[in-house]
Amino acid sequence: MRVAHVCLSCFYIDGFGYQENELVRQHVADGHEVTVIASTETFGADRRLAYIAPSSYVGKDGAPVIRLPYRKLLPHRLMRKLRLHPGVLDLLRTIQPEVIMFHGLCGWELYAAARYKREHPGVRLYVDSHEDRHNSARGFWSKHLLHRFYYAWIIRRCRRHFDKILCVSLETMDFVQQTYGVPADQLEFYPLGGRVFDDAEYQERRERGRRHAGVSDDEVMLLQSGKMGPRKRVLESLRAFSRTPGTHLRFVLAGSFDEELRAAAEAIIAADERIAFLGWKSPEELGDLLCGADVYVQPGTQSATMQTSLCARCPVILDDVPSHAPYMTGNGWLIRQPADLENAFAEISADPSVLDAMASKSLAIAKRLLDYRTLAARLLK
Repeated sequence: MRVAHVCLSCFYIDGFGYQENELVRQHVADGHEVTVIASTETFGADRRLAYIAPSSYVGKDGAPVIRLPYRKLLPHRLMRKLRLHPGVLDLLRTIQPEVIMFHGLCGWELYAAARYKREHPGVRLYVDSHEDRHNSARGFWSKHLLHRFYYAWIIRRCRRHFDKILCVSLETMDFVQQTYGVPADQLEFYPLGGRVFDDAEYQERRERGRRHAGVSDDEVMLLQSGKMGPRKRVLESLRAFSRTPGTHLRFVLAGSFDEELRAAAEAIIAADERIAFLGWKSPEELGDLLCGADVYVQPGTQSATMQTSLCARCPVILDDVPSHAPYMTGNGWLIRQPADLENAFAEISADPSVLDAMASKSLAIAKRLLDYRTLAARLLK
C-alpha cells in the first residue's frame, strides 16, 4: 500500500523516536511504499530547532524524504507559523498515496491534502493533533489570531474530507473541540506509543541499561529524561529524592538541562552520590535505560517518553492531569505537589516489592493501547 506521511505542520527529525518516526519505520517494516513529505525544520547539533536546505533523500527511518521550503510570500518567521509550502498537491498526485497521515492539525497545506482526497474519494486521509492548552495558543495573539482565526478557518473548510482527526490525548480532544469547533464524533483517541519488547529482548536491554547507568541488581533505579526545563519539574524531583533515605535507591537523569536551572541541578547531583546524570542519549540508548529502570519519573509537562516507559514495563510517577488517566491503573502514582512526589519516593524506598505488580500492569496498558505495530495498522484499515 502507498502511504504518505505529511510532516509540514510539525518537524520531522530523521532517526529519532517521535511518533512520526515510529509510524514511518513500522509502515516500512510492514512492506508498504512510504514517502515522507516534510518541512525543513529539524534539530541542530545543539538539539534545538533548526532549518536545513530543501532536499530529497532516503531517510534513516527507511523511507524517501522530500523536504519542502516555505513559500517566499512573507518573512520566514511568519511563514513557519502560516505553514505554506510550494508544490504539495503536485507531489501527492505524483506519489498517488492510498493513505495520507497528515501530522499536525494546524497548517495551510491541509488544503492540498483535502483537495487530493476530493479528487480521489477512496483515499483515506487522517490528520493527527498534538495541540492542547499546555503547548498551544498560550499567548493572546497565538490564541486568538493564529489558532482561533487562521488555523480554525482552514480546519472548518477542510475537515469534511478527513476520515478522522486522531488526538494524542484526552486534553487534545477537548482543545480541538473548543478551539477549532470540531464535533466530538470526528475525533478519535490515538495515543503516542512505543515498542513492546518480548521477554528475551526486554531482559537483554534491561541488563544493558542498568550496566550503562552503573546500577546493580539489588538497587532500585528511578529515571527522569528529556529536555529538562522548569516545566518538567526536575528540581522538584531532585530535591524530593535527596530528602528520601535509602542507600538502595538510585536516581538517573538522561537528557539536558536548561541553562536557567543547570547550576541548581548540578549542585544537588554533586551533593548526593545516589544521583547520576548521563547526558543526552540516542533513542536506542534511552530505550535501554527505560528497560533498566524500575520507575519512570515525569512530574511535569507531558512527554512521549512516558508512553515509551510503559512499553518498557515501568511503573510511573506522573503529573495529575486528565490526559494521564488512560495510562494509570494501579501502576504508579499521580502527583499534584512536591509533597506527593516525596511521598511516592518514600513508598518506593520502604517497599520496593510493590513495583513488580505495577510493572505487569504497565505492560498490560502498553499492549492494549500503545504498541506501534497496532497503531500503524490502524491507519491502513
